[in-house]
Amino acid sequence: MSDDAKKIKSILGEFISKNDLADGIDSARIQDSWHELLGENINAYTKNINLKNDVLVVKLSSSVLRQELSYGKDKIIDMINESLGKNKVRDIRFI
Repeated sequence: MSDDAKKIKSILGEFISKNDLADGIDSARIQDSWHELLGENINAYTKNINLKNDVLVVKLSSSVLRQELSYGKDKIIDMINESLGKNKVRDIRFI
């Protein structure tokens, strides 16, 4: 990495930190990961995704799907955290 790239990375990191943007960026990346990892069928029933205090709140339009996904909650958390490259999501609530 060149010196200029390192400087830009440092400035951006400082800007994100000072303006508390990290959670918003993580939330957007988590939404992208959800759509990519869980596929079209589940996305068709996904109405809203929010990250609140490291808990992913997912609103679904199907009670059956809510129940099914709750069984695989730990695996979904692992997949999303892996795609983020850090352990940001500690729990998921399906509503």
